Amino acid sequence: MTQTLAPAYDVGAARRWAMLAASTLAQAAAAVMIHGPAFLIPALHAQGMSLAEAGVVAAASTVGVMATLVAWGWVTDRRGERFVLLTGLAATAAAGVAGALSGGTPLLVITLFLAGAAAASTNAASGRVVVGWFPPERRGLAMGIRQMSQPIGVGVAAVSVAVVADAAGAHAALWVPVVACVLALLLVAAVVVDPPRPDARTPEAAVNPYRQDSYLARIHGVSVLLVAPQFLVWSFALVWLVQERGWAPAAAGTLIAAAQVAGALGRLAVGHLSDVVGSRLRPLRWVALAAAATLALLALTAALDLAVAGLLVVIATMVTVADNGLAFTAIAERAGPFWSGRALGAQNTAQFLSGSAVVPLGGLAVAHVGYAATFALAALLPVVAAPLVPVRDERELC
Repeated sequence: MTQTLAPAYDVGAARRWAMLAASTLAQAAAAVMIHGPAFLIPALHAQGMSLAEAGVVAAASTVGVMATLVAWGWVTDRRGERFVLLTGLAATAAAGVAGALSGGTPLLVITLFLAGAAAASTNAASGRVVVGWFPPERRGLAMGIRQMSQPIGVGVAAVSVAVVADAAGAHAALWVPVVACVLALLLVAAVVVDPPRPDARTPEAAVNPYRQDSYLARIHGVSVLLVAPQFLVWSFALVWLVQERGWAPAAAGTLIAAAQVAGALGRLAVGHLSDVVGSRLRPLRWVALAAAATLALLALTAALDLAVAGLLVVIATMVTVADNGLAFTAIAERAGPFWSGRALGAQNTAQFLSGSAVVPLGGLAVAHVGYAATFALAALLPVVAAPLVPVRDERELC
C-alpha cells in the first residue's frame, strides 16, 4: 500500500476544500513573484537596460527558487506545512516590499533573489497540505486543482505586472506580488492546519525512501525528460506562429493564453483520471506517449506547412503540462510524511534545471536545424521517458 501523509481524515469536507483553496492561492501568489519579473523586461529595457541586463534581473527570482527548494522541503518535513507556508509567504512579501522600495539595479536583483528563495516554500508545503488532507480517491483531482496555480499565477502576472511597470516603473510593479502574497498569507493563517502524521520517533521516520528502491529516482528522471518539451513549446510556439506561420502577434498571443487555460484544465482532468483508475503512473505513461505523438505531429506540421498549427499548439501545451500533478502526487504518496518535503523539493529543482537548459538549447536547435527538426527531437524525450515510468512498482492506492 502507498504511504499516506495523514493516517486519519478528521476534518470536514468544507475545511479540506478551504485548505485546498488556500494552498492553491499560496502557490499562485508565489508564481506571481517568481514569474512576474519576466514581465518587467520591457520597462527595464525602456529605462536604459540592455536586454541581457534586464534578463539577469528577471532571472534572479528563479535562481532564488532553485537555490532553496530542497532546504524548504527539509523544513517542511521537520516543522510542518503551516509553519513553512506562513514563514515563506511573509518572507516573500517582505522581500517584495524591499524590492519595491529599493533603488538601483543591484538591490533589485538581490531582493528578487531573496523573494524567489522565500517563494520556493510553497512548492512542497502547499502540495503536502493537499496530499495530507485528501483521501487517495480524491487526491489526484485535488492535486490537479492545486497544479492549476502556476498558470493562474503567470496569467495574473501577465495582465498586471507589465501594465503597472509601464505606468509606474519596475519597482512599483512589485507591489502586485506583494499584495497577492499577503492575501494568501491571511487565508493560510485562517484555514490551514497541519495534517496528522505518525510519531517522528517511530522506525518509519528514519527510513530513507531513496535507499529502498529506485522508484522516486525514476519518477524524477521521467519528469526531467517530460518537462523539456513543456518548456520548448512554451518558449517557441509563439515565435514559430508569428515568424514562420505568418500569424499576427496579437492572434498568436491570444492562442497561447488559451493554450495555458487548456493546460490547466488538462492537469485537472488527468488528476481525476488517476483517481478513477486507481493509479498515478499508468496515466503518467499515457501522457508521455501522448506527448510524443503530439510533438511528432507538430514537427510534421512545421515540415509540411499544414493548416492545423494553432490547434496542435493548444493540444501540445495541454499534453506536455499534464504530467506534473501526477508525478508530484506519486512522489508525495511514496515518500511519506517524513521525506516528502525533500523529495518534492528535489523534484522541482530537477525540473527547474531541465527547463532552464531547454530554452538556450532549443534556440540553438531552431537556428541550426529549424522548427520541424527541433520538435521532432523533442518528441524523442517522452518516448525515452515512457518505459522508465515505474508502473510495476506502484503500490495500490489506499
